[in-house]
Amino acid sequence: MTGLVPSRSTNRDITLIAKRIEASQEDEIALMRRWLQDRGQTVPDANHDHSGAGAELMPGMLTEEQFAEMKKATGEDFDRAFTQNMIAHHLGALQMVEKLFDGDGGQETEIFTFASHVDADQRIEIDRMQKLLAQLGGPTPN
Repeated sequence: MTGLVPSRSTNRDITLIAKRIEASQEDEIALMRRWLQDRGQTVPDANHDHSGAGAELMPGMLTEEQFAEMKKATGEDFDRAFTQNMIAHHLGALQMVEKLFDGDGGQETEIFTFASHVDADQRIEIDRMQKLLAQLGGPTPN
């Protein structure tokens, strides 16, 4: 989603939050890839579609239709769609962290620390995006 911002938005706040999200998610992905590699696990390729078992999307992932709609939008329509979809994406990350901690995951110090940081970062970014969305006049996803 962040890759769409430069060609579809002129909003400084959208541009800044997209850059921050892109940087933080690149770091998160690199850590997860390294963690899997270190344990001899299969590492999804860069074009992985984030489907879970049975082709069900992971929480917070856009459907192809949602992404296609977003790609059509420009200006404030894009800004609202980006913000709404990114909030939903971040809420999905929070669901995954909660599921990790509710199960027996997160026992390893590195993963506990990583998941705790993801949780905190996502909550901060959701708060920022909700304020931004209020300025844009869009409803906030739950």
